[in-house]
Amino acid sequence: MFLYLSKLLPLFFYPLGLASISLVVALITLWKRPRTAAVAIALALILLLFCSNAWVSQWLVRSLEWQNTATSQIPNAEAIVVLGGATKSAFWPRPGADLSEQGDRIIYAAQLYRQQKAPLLILSGGRIDWRGSGAPESADMANILTSIGIPSEAIVQEPDSLNTYQNAVNVKKILQFRNIRRVLLVTSAMHMPRSLKIFQRQGIEVIPAPTDFLVSRGEMQEISSSPKAAILNLLPDSDNLDKFTRALKEYVGLFIYSLRGWL
Repeated sequence: MFLYLSKLLPLFFYPLGLASISLVVALITLWKRPRTAAVAIALALILLLFCSNAWVSQWLVRSLEWQNTATSQIPNAEAIVVLGGATKSAFWPRPGADLSEQGDRIIYAAQLYRQQKAPLLILSGGRIDWRGSGAPESADMANILTSIGIPSEAIVQEPDSLNTYQNAVNVKKILQFRNIRRVLLVTSAMHMPRSLKIFQRQGIEVIPAPTDFLVSRGEMQEISSSPKAAILNLLPDSDNLDKFTRALKEYVGLFIYSLRGWL
């Protein structure tokens, strides 16, 4: 139940959800309370305009993504832990499991393995049944990795985790069984601050190896590179709204997880 509510309730606090609620209020109060309806419409408009411009969304994303950037060469470890959320199930018409937007996690993990940063890949991720059935994400990740030449004997699957906390708890059991103390943690840069705290809370020695950066230094500079760019980046854009929502989701996750004592 916690898992379901943790996915459902925050939707009403994200920009699109709040704007939708405001518009519903406006629709209900339009005839009897036009002033209330006008305020609700204005709130929805301001919310969407504020959250869907590049100035705000990229700043919020950067506040998370740039916390764990590598300042030097990534050191070696005993295993590479890859968190799920990077694949789409192999349902028709897909010829096999597809990489999602976060698929850089799998590619980067393969690169780290080939650089001999660690001899073992631990793939952690199940599949939430009410978000589509299919093989666990760990199995999909394993299939993709073996298809690009990673040996199956270098892969360990953890197919039961349904959130980041469970990732850490279940991976800890594998590490203890194999007497592994130091790992590289591969996940999206935006997801890394929360993941890192959770794994460290479990007493795991973790080296962050973030990937899937949505905002780069060049993109931050482009926002104000010229007066035209500055104005264009103030305009609403669905991609910026998505970035803002994803970053806000991480901050909500940090808050909820800290209340649960998981950080």
